[in-house]
Amino acid sequence: MTSHTSPVDIEQAMPLAEMSIAQIAALPPAQLQEAHTNLLTLQSLVKGVLDRFHAALDQRYAEQAVAVRQASGKDFGVCHLSDGPLRITVDVPKKVVWDQPQLAEIAQRIAAAGDKVSDYIDTDYSISETRFNAWPTTLKETFAKARTVKPGKTSYRIALVQEDHE
Repeated sequence: MTSHTSPVDIEQAMPLAEMSIAQIAALPPAQLQEAHTNLLTLQSLVKGVLDRFHAALDQRYAEQAVAVRQASGKDFGVCHLSDGPLRITVDVPKKVVWDQPQLAEIAQRIAAAGDKVSDYIDTDYSISETRFNAWPTTLKETFAKARTVKPGKTSYRIALVQEDHE
């Protein structure tokens, strides 16, 4: 969402937290649409504020956190800082990304040497749905036994297309 969102009716959005799923499901269509729009707007606003807040924490504490981790010989992980009465826990998780073409070359060398690639490298095969759907039927049939289709998380968009004049 952009920063040019419509005003949010917080008074209307907050009672939803007290309502059961059945109560929310029973709301009139216009109220359901308005509540959904308000919640999405609130979510976007909160995300924007949290992003700025975390950037401010980074601006305030990142240098000190780097120094503490370096002093303990770590580039990643958890460190604790003090700021007056506050104890700040800073966690920089390690995120490893492997170069796929290089791993493929290494896997070929392992196989050529007579070793089992699976002893060294975890392999996850996938085929894009677009590519699969473009294949001839005979090729699709070959792969069909290895293909399982599962539903993803359901999402909803609600739009009020006409007002109910009852």
